[in-house]
Amino acid sequence: MSQLDTNLAKCIGEKMRNKVVIREFDEDKDVEVVMKLEKSCETNSSQTKGISIISNTNGDPLSRIRFYNVHVMLVAELQKKGELVGMVRGCIKYAGTKFRGGHVKLGCILGLRVSPKHRRMGIGLKLLQSIEEWMMNNGAQYTFLATEEKNIASKNLFTLRCNYTKSSSLVIYLQPLSLHSKNQPQDIKIERLSTDQAISFYKNHVLAKDIYPTDIDTILKEKLSLGTWVSYFKEEGSIVLHNKEKNENTSSETPSSWVIFSIWNTCEAYKLQIKSQEVKFFKATLSQAKDKIFSCLKKPRFECESLDKPFGFIFLYGLHGEGERLGELMESIWVFASRLAENVKECKAIMVELAVSDPLRELVPKGSTISCINDLWYLKRVNSPAHDDDDDLIAKGPFGNVFVDPRDF
Repeated sequence: MSQLDTNLAKCIGEKMRNKVVIREFDEDKDVEVVMKLEKSCETNSSQTKGISIISNTNGDPLSRIRFYNVHVMLVAELQKKGELVGMVRGCIKYAGTKFRGGHVKLGCILGLRVSPKHRRMGIGLKLLQSIEEWMMNNGAQYTFLATEEKNIASKNLFTLRCNYTKSSSLVIYLQPLSLHSKNQPQDIKIERLSTDQAISFYKNHVLAKDIYPTDIDTILKEKLSLGTWVSYFKEEGSIVLHNKEKNENTSSETPSSWVIFSIWNTCEAYKLQIKSQEVKFFKATLSQAKDKIFSCLKKPRFECESLDKPFGFIFLYGLHGEGERLGELMESIWVFASRLAENVKECKAIMVELAVSDPLRELVPKGSTISCINDLWYLKRVNSPAHDDDDDLIAKGPFGNVFVDPRDF
């Protein structure tokens, strides 16, 4: 873009900002328009010709934030025409941390969208400022958002215009089910935990994470959570599990090496429709997780029975382990998840996201997995005392070991 074009865009943008009204999403009249806007943003973002990506949120634009008691969706509307040209979602949640005395009230910004023909006019900035104001009014101490590494426009908006600080980098691993044919090792046991056992286990071990959700019990009780398991070597005994009813442990020994993990069924929440008969590769963007970008899946390594069928995945979360033989246990988890996914309707892959410096990241099975480092997390202090640097979460970052919240997908 030339300097003349840039100045012209700024001029138009200034006029546009004066004509744009930011208001709350109206479920009675805005659903259809918002869904069309979402689709136009997804289609426009695809850089691959001949590929149409359609996300299915069951007609509910709020589905991603309904998990949280305090949430909102704002839309940008042209004052004269009444046309919706942008949107943003937000929610308030408590995040645990080993800093700031144990927890912070975090405002999460999700799904910032601007109509392709109305970009570079300041609408995204106005939406972002409006959702930040809503979060501050609801007591958020920090605001948080994420974007893909290649999204230069978003990164510039967040850092240069809105003073966000990069807080973490995460790696996404995606494995098509067709690539895994190994059998479960006979010397490894994978044991399912009851919900109460899983809650207790996580609460005793996630305190080592830099950032984690404090309402783990709510996540594990969600219908989209398929369960929690521990993997360990049979010869080393069983995991010590607390029996809540009898107030006693169900075993007396703990293996030297173990891994805990949970599985979230995204196939039930949103699906992906690929429409093309000559697809060489595709980049999948879900409206529920637009900022979480899949790696390119290339033929013949990834084959769909029919490209006109919905595409879904299961998400592994809460991965945490101890011991010297974690590599073998991680292999067993991938086999187990692949077998489980085969029985999940319309599931074609398993996926996990780990922070760059998470110790388990280096133990993700190589070869059959496709990975990319493209998920950047940004943080901004909005209601914390500016002078209290010792109590500042941003000063403690970047965070290298986080518990990824599956509800953010």
